[in-house]
Amino acid sequence: MIIEDKGLKRRIGVLGLSANIVNIIIGSGIFVLPAIVAGYMGASSILAYLFCGFLMAMIMLCFAEVGSKVTNTGGPYTYIEAAFGDYAGFISGFFVIVTFLFADAAVSNALLDVLTTILPILSNSWIRPLALFILFFGLASINILGIKQGIGLVKFNTITKLIPLIVLVFVGFSDISINNLALDNLPSASTLGKTSLILFFAFQGCETGLIAGGEVINPKRTIPRAIFVSLTTVIVVYILIQTVAQGILGSNLPNFKAAPLAETAKVVFGSAGFTMLIIGAVISMFGYMSGSILNSPRVVYALSRDRVLPIKGLAKIHKSFATPYIAILFYTTLGYMLSISGSFEQLAVIATSSMLFVYLGVVFSVIKLRISIKNDKSSFKIPGGLLVPILAIIIILFFLSNISYREMIGTIVFIGLLSLIYFIRKAWLRKKF
Repeated sequence: MIIEDKGLKRRIGVLGLSANIVNIIIGSGIFVLPAIVAGYMGASSILAYLFCGFLMAMIMLCFAEVGSKVTNTGGPYTYIEAAFGDYAGFISGFFVIVTFLFADAAVSNALLDVLTTILPILSNSWIRPLALFILFFGLASINILGIKQGIGLVKFNTITKLIPLIVLVFVGFSDISINNLALDNLPSASTLGKTSLILFFAFQGCETGLIAGGEVINPKRTIPRAIFVSLTTVIVVYILIQTVAQGILGSNLPNFKAAPLAETAKVVFGSAGFTMLIIGAVISMFGYMSGSILNSPRVVYALSRDRVLPIKGLAKIHKSFATPYIAILFYTTLGYMLSISGSFEQLAVIATSSMLFVYLGVVFSVIKLRISIKNDKSSFKIPGGLLVPILAIIIILFFLSNISYREMIGTIVFIGLLSLIYFIRKAWLRKKF
């Protein structure tokens, strides 16, 4: 049962929401992605970006429609809950949280790994946990102070992370060799599909940026516009970056899997360029973390608000700052503990496929809400009837078909455990009341 947000203030506009989405999507992946994609497709890599951009656009159109109808905080969890009820909301909510927690643990450690190359002291057994503590709880403190402060940091990080990439693109264009971009032959359908599966995960993040829906100004107009602006920005940036890296390094690009953009910058700017892109990678990962600590705790808040999580305190809103401060501290503590434990690797395979199931639930939510909410002229509606949702379902099933048997079994077991917890909880509540 969806309960209205009380105490949250709507302060995020189109620019802020667009920056929030771009900041999450363009994370650390873009700094290693060009070499991986080139290893599969060579000079035809750009086709994979166009193909994957189209596929992701179909899914994001579904997010735009359902996000303009269901405007509470919670993002995909809230959409699925509104369409299919408590059980579906419970499962999807925990899928979302698990995915975000493992991603935060991985990115925070990757950030420390990069910083350790500059500051070896961070490899110290007690300084590293301290650095992670400062990272997690420093960001938590900023976001507790207010959504304006949190989204302000996200805007700053988005601009800062894009600057070195844009500089590399504009200056690097003069060093491109046309021969390195020449298409000898088109990739096979299987190669394109395998490459797109990798790129699909690089395009993820829009759903995270939409979690703060209860704090978006005029969400029925702002959310569709922000999705269009952010996804267009991401596709253009990705294609330009791949073009420059491929055009400069050519057939050598797949050899630099650790830092292909830094190697590209070294050719364009010399050793200073290499350092600039390493710093850019640090900023990008920090930007991802700032966006995640802004958005992800609001799923915890939404689960408590809707009484899915039996901890009422997690839905408390700070009287002065109008933020879900208990949920922020709770989520941050879990993320920090996971980041220092190093034990998350065994469950990472579950997190890999979980967001695909959430996407599938959101697409079905579009169809369900169209049936249940008729004559809704105030919200955004995807043109073409059910064509886009059906295409999105086919796309997601295609990606799920590429998941390994082990990952699929792990996901089914996870759903089974969550289902058991849900029905035990429901029986206990029925007995209690």
